[in-house]
Amino acid sequence: MDTIRTWVLLAALAVPFAGSADERSIRMKDGAERGLLVANCSGCHSLDYIQMNSPFLKRAGWEAEVKKMTAVMGAPISDADAAALVAYLAREYGVPD
Repeated sequence: MDTIRTWVLLAALAVPFAGSADERSIRMKDGAERGLLVANCSGCHSLDYIQMNSPFLKRAGWEAEVKKMTAVMGAPISDADAAALVAYLAREYGVPD
């Protein structure tokens, strides 16, 4: 059982590094808030997470994700910036309601 736990832990630790290839190749959709998104999100995780989640999240899902990043993960994002990020994510990467 310890061997299985070790492999699961190693696989989980490898995930962030697997997606950390050249971030310059990740192009976010145009929008006034794109710079805000890059500045606030790419310091903690790859921007490809946003693209990977886009087929699944409606506006409420993006609101929950941004709230999780600020409230749980401690991202220093102001309420105004969080609202702008949700608007951008819902518009450019959200599933229609």
